[in-house]
Amino acid sequence: MSEARRDGRLGIGIVGAGRVGPVLGSALAGAGHAITGISAVSEESRERAEAMLPGVPVLEVPEVVRRSELVLFAIPGEELPGLVRGLTETGAWQPGQLAVHTAAEHGYGVFAPALATGVIPLALHPALVFTGTSLDLTRLAESTIAVTAPAPVLPIGQALAVEMGAEPVVVAEQDRPAYAEALAAAREFSGAVVRQALEALDGIGLEQPHRVIGGLVRASVEEALARAVPHVE
Repeated sequence: MSEARRDGRLGIGIVGAGRVGPVLGSALAGAGHAITGISAVSEESRERAEAMLPGVPVLEVPEVVRRSELVLFAIPGEELPGLVRGLTETGAWQPGQLAVHTAAEHGYGVFAPALATGVIPLALHPALVFTGTSLDLTRLAESTIAVTAPAPVLPIGQALAVEMGAEPVVVAEQDRPAYAEALAAAREFSGAVVRQALEALDGIGLEQPHRVIGGLVRASVEEALARAVPHVE
C-alpha cells in the first residue's frame, strides 16, 4: 500500500473532461487528493480541464489508469461497459485499484469484467445539473451523491461523497435503474414546464419572462419538496 493510501490521500485519475469530471476532480483535489491525470479529446474539454485542474496532465485513458490508485469515470453511461471491457482485455487495471463511475443508471456491477483483476468497484452519482465551472463546487454542498457499492466498500464511497462536499445517500444495486429514471423524469418534466411557460409569456410580448416565472418556479419546487418531508410531532 502506498504512503498516500495509508494517510487517506489518493492518486486520482479522471477519465472524461465533460462537465462532470473536472468539477469532481477539483473537489477531490480540494480535499487533499492528488490528481494524476485527465483524459480529454476535444479542444473544449481540454480547455475545461485546464480551467478546473490547472497543471494536471492530459493523458490517454490507459495512462490515466496506470498512474492512479482511484480512477473516476465521468463519461456517458452507454460508453462505460465497452470501456471497462476494453481496459480489462488490455490488462490495464491494477490489483486493489478503486474504480468509480458517475453514471446514474449503472451500479457497481458494470465493473464486473474487471473484478477478477482485483479492482474495487464503486458507483457515485451526484444529483446535480453540472455547468462544468467552479459554480458547481458550491452547488455540490446543496446536493446528494448516490453511493452504490459492495457493503465493505460503502464507507469509502460515503467518505468520497463527503469530501466532494455533498451528502451521501445509499442506493442499492438493484435500485439504480429506478433511481436514474426518477431523476431523469424530474429534470425533463421540470425543464419542459419551464420552457412551455417561457414560450407562452414570450408569445404575449412580455419582457424578460424568465424573471417573471423564476421566483414562482423556485418557490413552487421548494413548497413541493417541503410537503414531501415527513413532519415529526
